[in-house]
Amino acid sequence: MSDKLFIFDTTLRDGEQVPGCQLNTIEKIQVAKALEDLGVDVIEAGFPISSPGDFNSVVEISKAVTWPIICALTRGVQKDIDVAAEALKYAKRKRIHTGIGTSDYHIKYKFNSTREEIIERAVAAVKHAKKYVEDVEFYCEDAGRTDNEYLARVVEAVIKAGATVVNIPDTTGYCFPQDFGAKIKYLMENVNSIDKAILSTHCHNDLGMATANTLAGVLNGARQVEVTINGIGERAGNTAMEEVVMALRSHKEFGIDTNINTPKIMDTSRMVSSLMNMPVQPNKAIVGRNAFAHSSGIHQDGVLKNRESYEIIDPKDVGLDENSIVLTARSGRAALKHRLGILGIDLDQERLDQVYEQFLKLADKKKDINDDDVLMLVDKDRAMKHRIKLDYLQVTAGVGIKPVASICLDIAGEKFEAAASGNGPVDASIKALKKIINRQMTLKDFLIQAITKGSDDFGKVHMQVEYEGNMYFGFSANTDIVVASVEAYIDAINKFVK
Repeated sequence: MSDKLFIFDTTLRDGEQVPGCQLNTIEKIQVAKALEDLGVDVIEAGFPISSPGDFNSVVEISKAVTWPIICALTRGVQKDIDVAAEALKYAKRKRIHTGIGTSDYHIKYKFNSTREEIIERAVAAVKHAKKYVEDVEFYCEDAGRTDNEYLARVVEAVIKAGATVVNIPDTTGYCFPQDFGAKIKYLMENVNSIDKAILSTHCHNDLGMATANTLAGVLNGARQVEVTINGIGERAGNTAMEEVVMALRSHKEFGIDTNINTPKIMDTSRMVSSLMNMPVQPNKAIVGRNAFAHSSGIHQDGVLKNRESYEIIDPKDVGLDENSIVLTARSGRAALKHRLGILGIDLDQERLDQVYEQFLKLADKKKDINDDDVLMLVDKDRAMKHRIKLDYLQVTAGVGIKPVASICLDIAGEKFEAAASGNGPVDASIKALKKIINRQMTLKDFLIQAITKGSDDFGKVHMQVEYEGNMYFGFSANTDIVVASVEAYIDAINKFVK
């Protein structure tokens, strides 16, 4: 059996069916090109008959992408297949993906049909698609709830009719891994001419087992997996591409691998998340922001001594520069010393112990500690080295008065002034700041945090500023929250203005 596993990516079809995640054609082409760079074998570009937009997207993706197979979805209906063939006319390598429901739920309630009639319709659909393309994939919708004996009859019939790939979807995410694996094994052992086609998995995550079911299918003979970036898809989503790929890379004993260029996984994940406005949960496997983060002191010490103590994947393998040692109240001296070292600070043991005690007190008040906090603890104020500094800020505000801010910046020793009005003191101050720093910057995140009590609260401000597609973080602390906000913005600007 082949040790090559084909990656069939349906981010642009099944993934895009999520409410609120629709992409325009330009965005779809952008994702398709990223998938090509990532190394996917098949891109399911859309469902052409469903809308003019989907039809056009399949046409344009076919023109834009070179080596992956471009696939178009249809129902087992002649008109659908005709339209799909037309949409694929510019594809260098093309596939029509047609099919019909095979479970008794679909046969009885969806089609009001019989098992024999469903087989006839399946064969007719494959034969019609075969008139247009050599590469025809057939899906047995709701195969997860189709009894194996009947499913084998359907699979055998469509292979005989010319199907080159047969998709066995767990459409409702119903199966347990052992059951789905056994289903694939049954088909491998009981379908005549199974060697003439590839079995494919298409698992949904309704019970949280999409990846497990997919891997069970692979280990029992499936050689194509239908997946999406970040596991997006209808309802609870589809099998996450990155999980399957990295699981197999981590378990080389199975000898099954893909063409995926794994260092591009993180960038592709972020692109899809951004374009589809679908944030990735922090604890998401492989691509979540906490996937390689360590906050426990025991874990941090182990990772610093040997990464493989607590990491089975090298972060660089998926496109991250390094793991993240997150400083929290559970962190030990080893983690603090490591972070200080990265910041260029070397403390003797006595001074480290003193800073560590201060660190624990601060960590009890904050969820995590950033570099600026660490620098403050050792009396290193990074702002003193900034090229751009706040010289003065004056804000006029009150009931019935539109806030007005006057600001002066010291830029490499030269003074610049500006004034602006805004919806509030902070808005007015930042608008005045932007008049001096004339760049296309976007404030993406703004967090105010008070760490002391009373009328003279010591407020900390964290900002995230986007500039030319990159994110920059700024931080400041002051008893005047407006000043802290402006200084945090300036801190972020100093990281990209040289």
